[in-house]
Formats: sequence, C-alpha cells, structure tokens
Amino acid sequence: MDYKYIEILVRKSKDGDKLSKEKLIEEFRPFILNLSKRTFIDGYDLYDIQNECYKNLLKCLNSYNLEKHRFVAYATNGIKNNINDLIKRSKNRSSAEGYEALTLCDNLEHTLPSDNPNLEEILCDKCNFEILRLAINNLSEEEKELIDFVFFKNNTIKLYSDLKAMCYSTAVNRKTSALRKIGRYVSTLNN
Repeated sequence: MDYKYIEILVRKSKDGDKLSKEKLIEEFRPFILNLSKRTFIDGYDLYDIQNECYKNLLKCLNSYNLEKHRFVAYATNGIKNNINDLIKRSKNRSSAEGYEALTLCDNLEHTLPSDNPNLEEILCDKCNFEILRLAINNLSEEEKELIDFVFFKNNTIKLYSDLKAMCYSTAVNRKTSALRKIGRYVSTLNN
C-alpha cells in the first residue's frame, strides 16, 4: 500500500468524494480478504466476516482525525480489534442461543416461563408494599426524605449530603439507621 496515496484518498473521502471512498475500499480489499480467510467465527461465513471488515473500515474513516494518525495503521488496528471482539462474543455466547436453543416437546408450555404474574405473586407484592409503606411512615421526616431521595428517586448519598450541607458520613449513618428501623418494623410484623 502506498501510504501517501491512502492519506490523499482518506482526505478526499472525508470531503465527500465517493470515487475516492471506492478506491480506498479497493486498496484495503487484499488485507480484508486475507484476514477473512484466516478467521473463523461461529455463525459467520466468509462474506459475513468481509462485510464486518468493510463496515468497520467505513466506521474508521468516519471517526478518523486527519492530523493525529496514519490511516492505514488506524484502520487495520480497528478492523482487527473488531474481528477479535466478534470472536470473543461468539465464544462467550451461551448454548441457549441460536438454533440449538429450543428443543420442542409435548410439555413445552410447562417448561417456558410465563410473562403473566400469578395471583399469589400479585398479592404478596401488594402486602410487601403495604408493609414497607407502614414501616416508612414510622420514620422521622428527615429519614423519610433521605429514603425517598436515595431509594425512590435513585440519587446518591453523596448528592444528598451535598444538598443538605452535611458530612457524608452523617448522611450514611442516617441512612443506615433508617434502614435498621425499617428492618425492625418489618420483622415485628412478620413474627
């Protein structure tokens, strides 16, 4: 590969010249063909791997900074890293994915989980929410505010301590104390 020629093609491609983009793809074709022939990814054939390489080449072209790198090294590393990532993901895929995942049998409806909650779960959840509501109502106003801020509004204790202009450890101690009170209240109801 002529590195200066590649840099010129990249510059023109980034300026919107489609012919330069096609020439750039042609320049990388031998590299991509060679890499694709030497690569096995479960569930991908040769053309799928090539398409992944070309897709990544165009992605590298879009994100390439003309002043920082040499494009050939940038793109070849990007393509190789993408292929390595695909290999890792295919190795880590569960055997519960793909065509081997489902074995049909007579009692299939009993083995697949239902998305519909049963009445027992609904009633238990309602009781748990009611118990939790009663437990929270037994807290002081400051403790209720802290529990609401951290658990129901998904904020951090650090943010709470900053807003209240208090020491972080004080806020942590208040949260721990409030959770203990809730735990004691729930355990007395369950006994």
